[in-house]
Amino acid sequence: MDHEKTYSAFAGERRIASGALNALLSTTKAYLDGARDPRVLIFEDQTGQQVDFDFSGTLAEVLERVAPSVPDRPGPGRPKLGVISREVSLLPRHWEWLEGEPQGISAALRRLVDEAKKKNPGEQAARQAREAVNKFLTAMAGDLEHFEEATRALFAKDNARFAELTAAWPRDIREHALRVLSATNTAP
Repeated sequence: MDHEKTYSAFAGERRIASGALNALLSTTKAYLDGARDPRVLIFEDQTGQQVDFDFSGTLAEVLERVAPSVPDRPGPGRPKLGVISREVSLLPRHWEWLEGEPQGISAALRRLVDEAKKKNPGEQAARQAREAVNKFLTAMAGDLEHFEEATRALFAKDNARFAELTAAWPRDIREHALRVLSATNTAP
């Protein structure tokens, strides 16, 4: 099941905004307009990826820059259906097998991905949450005490140890990590 992406913005150790993109951008823009220190890090909650936005100009201009745009010329794939063309590298034996599939290579790959997503979705979601937390913590907590031990506990699924090792960390960083983990019922 796909959920709407959410984001979190941090100014130093303090979370200044969290939520859907437009709401986050509005709150972050207001913060930046009044801030002496304009350094803000924004993360996509589901992946832990750090993302950048251009906050110059008015709020309307900021929101306009992130609004989905219609390409002048469609690229490869079927953009109206949401199909995106990308390169895939496989061994010759994989290509041979895919070429023998009755509905074509793309259909076979989509079917394989859909089947894989159905197997242990809770486990996959928990793994993705741990990877997202790891990316976030690497950026925000890499210099904090017990970072490496906490990361090992995170991937060892030792939630009690993770909570113990992060107990003295800045509240917003710790709470964000636990919130992302709890979204998949993997939090301590």
